[in-house]
Amino acid sequence: MSSQPTATPLPEPLSMAAVLRISVMRRLWTAQIVSTFGDFLALFAVINFLTFHLNAQPQQVTGLQIAYLLPIAVLGVLAGVFVDRWPLKPTLVTSDLVRAALCLLLLVAGSVTNFYLVLGSISIVSSFFGPAQGVAIRSAVPIHGLRSANSLMQQVMFGMRIIGPPLAGLLYVAFGARTCYIADSISFVCSGLLIASIALDKPFTEALSGSPAPATPPPSKGLGSILPDMREGINFIAHHAEVLFVILALAAGMFVIGCFGPLIAIYTRDSLHASTRSYSFISAMIGAGMFFGVNALNTLGKKIKNTTLVYAGLTGIALGLCLLTGVPHVWAALLADFVIGFAVAGIVVPANVLIQQETPPALMGRVGSTNMSIIFTAQILGLVLSGLLAERVGVRHVFGYCAILLVLLAAAGRFLMHPEPRPAANV
Repeated sequence: MSSQPTATPLPEPLSMAAVLRISVMRRLWTAQIVSTFGDFLALFAVINFLTFHLNAQPQQVTGLQIAYLLPIAVLGVLAGVFVDRWPLKPTLVTSDLVRAALCLLLLVAGSVTNFYLVLGSISIVSSFFGPAQGVAIRSAVPIHGLRSANSLMQQVMFGMRIIGPPLAGLLYVAFGARTCYIADSISFVCSGLLIASIALDKPFTEALSGSPAPATPPPSKGLGSILPDMREGINFIAHHAEVLFVILALAAGMFVIGCFGPLIAIYTRDSLHASTRSYSFISAMIGAGMFFGVNALNTLGKKIKNTTLVYAGLTGIALGLCLLTGVPHVWAALLADFVIGFAVAGIVVPANVLIQQETPPALMGRVGSTNMSIIFTAQILGLVLSGLLAERVGVRHVFGYCAILLVLLAAAGRFLMHPEPRPAANV
């Protein structure tokens, strides 16, 4: 009798400290810290300059956010085709250096339209950098360290939501907008130099498994193959139930955050009848919840399936929104915002890990960029629709409808999606 071969069990998940001992990951993480703080600094300076020097209207400030998000939403799917074709490290380094040069154009931007154009141009380049960075993480970190690696990168984003605005405010007051723009440019140069110092030569299948990578046909090079290459990435997502579900979950979460951001100030004023000081604390609780959620997830969620964590994240955001809708008190808003931030971490990290684990190496750029395109589009829709919906039904009802949307998506994923069981990967 022949015995069935047994799959090698996955090793114990790596901690964040263990992942940071990987030289490539450590430098990618440091580069993320530097460039993200520079982005916060420049964006804060631009918003302040528009508000207090150019007397911009609220719609113009919201338009600034849309100008930064729209190119990634539109170009994301196309950018992934080129990320899969181009060499990885030159793509990352060139993206950083081009963005450094574009940041200096903020020094001569004197109108709202000029700021839109500069930030939109930076966003176009970022649409290539984002998916390339995802490929770099997968190439550097073994599969049982991906959750910690993604947690570290998200920690940077969520941590900057807490400390970024006050630090940027201090530097803006002390040195002015022009210094902030120059500092952002320098941050991109530093990020590019850090990435230039690392080795990204191994195929990522080898980095994941420790064995030589199987031969995979490279993506077509001709311009006529761009549309077929795009369709290949989209078809993979459409026919992979788990990947499709987590991308939709990310989009739903970002749509809610897009709605939530502009409306929480109105909610604080009209529903809570609270002060500006209360609003600042309520807003900060989202970032705090995200930061603590990432750490808790990495500590307590090691044995929980990624899809289960995404269900829990969707449900947690819905619970926070229900608390805002049903209990209009400051203490409830503080708690609800913390819960929402905590739950968002439960979607973002596991979803990215599952996408990295399930996507074939040759499609990583296209799937990652399509994911970015979808979630940025959802964020833009949230920004655009939040005001329209609030005018018609009221802010609290908008929060309630968003909660219903998330519960329906979680239920659909839990009871209607039944992906075929997959054999455990050998590591």
